[in-house]
Amino acid sequence: MIKAVELRKGRTIVHDGQLSVVHEAQHVAKGNKRSYMQAKIKNLKSGTITDVRFNVDERIEIPFVESKDYEFLYRDGEDLVVMDLETYDQFPVPGEVVGDAEKWLKPNQRVSCQLYEGQMISFEVPLVVELEVTETTPAIKGATATNQLKDAVLETGVRVRVPPFVEEGTVVRVDTRTGEYLERAK
Repeated sequence: MIKAVELRKGRTIVHDGQLSVVHEAQHVAKGNKRSYMQAKIKNLKSGTITDVRFNVDERIEIPFVESKDYEFLYRDGEDLVVMDLETYDQFPVPGEVVGDAEKWLKPNQRVSCQLYEGQMISFEVPLVVELEVTETTPAIKGATATNQLKDAVLETGVRVRVPPFVEEGTVVRVDTRTGEYLERAK
């Protein structure tokens, strides 16, 4: 059991007797009124997404979920194929379980998956990934204004804003939670 204030995106909970995954969680405090947690949760059985409001001190049941590391291999139709790092067995993961995490995936990347009773229910990429810039506009000579950013397309197809000195072929580090450029990779 955890308090509602501890809810985070990707956490598996039991809500109304059903296994659900938190898609969004936000702490809301309005003036003198009592604060609460506003969350969007997805029922794993039916696939429906529901807006739920929890009292901050409300207790929420957390099921026993096994967390295991896998290696992403490739996309196969609607599924993504991952490999168990211990047994080398390959498993298809439905695209809806992966969700937005797919835009940060490249082959042979390690991911963390949560299993409940042998079924994959959650899929997490590392908080920071290193991806190569495949397309960007050239730097403009004499443009010295600070905090000027330009668009860049990374090897997975995702667009991010990068500083003007970043060129095609540069490997950059990106925060997968916000999609923001952090730095050039060493």
